[in-house]
Amino acid sequence: MGKNKLARFAANELFSNMLQPSTEECKRGIDLKGKWRSNFFQNEHSLILELGCGKGEYTLGLAQRHPMCNFIGMDIKGARMWHGCKISNEEKMTNVAFLRTRIQFITLCYAQNEVDEIWITFPDPQPKKENKRLTSSWFLQQYRQILKPEGIIHLKTDDIDLYEYTLHAVIEAEGHHLLMATADLYNPNNSHLEVMDIQTFYEQKWLSQGKKIKYLSFQLKKI
Repeated sequence: MGKNKLARFAANELFSNMLQPSTEECKRGIDLKGKWRSNFFQNEHSLILELGCGKGEYTLGLAQRHPMCNFIGMDIKGARMWHGCKISNEEKMTNVAFLRTRIQFITLCYAQNEVDEIWITFPDPQPKKENKRLTSSWFLQQYRQILKPEGIIHLKTDDIDLYEYTLHAVIEAEGHHLLMATADLYNPNNSHLEVMDIQTFYEQKWLSQGKKIKYLSFQLKKI
C-alpha cells in the first residue's frame, strides 16, 4: 500500500464528517440510522445521497448549490473520499458528510423514508454482472426501503449499455415513473439543467474524448 493511501486513511480518521463503521457495526445497524438529521446535521433539511461518490465532487457541488439541504457521499474507497472530506472541512461545509461502507449495507445505514434523493454518478457499469449494477432491481428494492414515496433517483453515466439497461430493462419493464432521459446530455437542443453544471474529473475526461454523457431520473413505482 502506497504512503499516500496510508496518509489519507490516517487523515480520514480525524475528519469529523467522515464516518467509517465496521462491517459488524453496519450489520447491527449504525447508530445514526434514522437520526441523520437530528443527531448529525442538527436540522430537518432534505437528505440527499451520492452513491459510489469517489472523490465526492458531485456531493460537494450539490452541497455548494443547495446549502439548505444535507448531502452524504457513500463509497468504500477511503483514499478517494479523502479529497471530498478535505475540501468540505477546509471550506467549513456543515451540510456534507461521507460514509465509508458498502452500498449493499444501505438499508442498515438509513431508516424508512429518511432519504429524499439518490444520485448515482458514473458508477461501475458491471458489464458481466447485472445484479451488481447500482440500478439493478435488487438495489432498487433497497432504495425503496429508505426513500420517501416521491423520492427521486438520478443516474449519470458515459456507458450506453448501463443507460439502456436502466431505461428499458428496469424503469420501463418494472413500471417506474420516468422523469427525464437523454442519451446526449450536452446536446445543444437540451434546455439548461443543473445536472449539466457539475462535472466530475471522469466526466470531463470522457467529454474531452468525445464521449456522450447519458442522464436519466425517475421515481419508483408505488406499491
